[in-house]
Amino acid sequence: MTSSEYPVVLTVEGAAGGGSASDAEVVDSNVAVVNAMYQELLGPGEIAPNALRSYFVDFYLTQSLGGGFAQYVFTAPDREELDAYIREGLEGMGAAGHVDLFDRTAEAFDALSEEEADIYLDGEADAEQDGDLPERVQAMEDLDAEFESLLETEGIVALNAAWLRGQEGLLVLADDELTAHIAKRVAALPDLEERRAEAEEEALENAPEFELIIRELCDIAGYELRKITMGDPNYNHNGEPVLAWHFSTDHGDFLMIEDDDEAFMLNPDTKEIVAAVEFEELGGDLDEDLVEA
Repeated sequence: MTSSEYPVVLTVEGAAGGGSASDAEVVDSNVAVVNAMYQELLGPGEIAPNALRSYFVDFYLTQSLGGGFAQYVFTAPDREELDAYIREGLEGMGAAGHVDLFDRTAEAFDALSEEEADIYLDGEADAEQDGDLPERVQAMEDLDAEFESLLETEGIVALNAAWLRGQEGLLVLADDELTAHIAKRVAALPDLEERRAEAEEEALENAPEFELIIRELCDIAGYELRKITMGDPNYNHNGEPVLAWHFSTDHGDFLMIEDDDEAFMLNPDTKEIVAAVEFEELGGDLDEDLVEA
């Protein structure tokens, strides 16, 4: 099945069956469904194109209202790809005025010099008081103002919701049905294990230091980490308050406590040290010598 054959999916609550859901609830439902699909490792090729177009139009609207086109540029991971989704989405939902404005704004931004772009993106335009704001930066400010004015006569949320409601083959599911629907799509992926491995590797690369230490301690102990539950900044250890991280494993609940050059995995009931790891901070990276307690 190609991406164009997948239906747009909304939840029962978001679509409200009889059309009683607000426009914002309909758009938010699509956003929630797409996020759930991404979370379960479905990629753009396994999601309905119009669901993605609606999703990124809403992203563009949210960013633009929060900080103009500058904020959209800051937060867009790949403007070339997102610009296309947004332009196609605006066209599909009949937002002709916004298509024209988006094209003019994107073209104006891409024409800025590096210095002009820095002024616009850093928000320095707001601080200019002497009237010598670069002409092309002022043009960007004017386009941002035009965007907000256009929303009064061409509301993106209403157009987006109406477009979603009118999708051919629209699928409206209860929460449990949505879970099963996504699980069925995921199970059909031929490279599911590779995606899971890549997602786990990426998650570890972005994990905070305390999580990496806990994972190392669990590996040393031979236990499977299940969940890091909380950090307690006032845990009493040897008569002194210390920061302790509580976590659960397939062998029960444990604590992680650090000192200057070592971290310990403790049984909270017996205070037994189950595992220990020695480490040094070198250039911001965690360089560890692992030792079993």
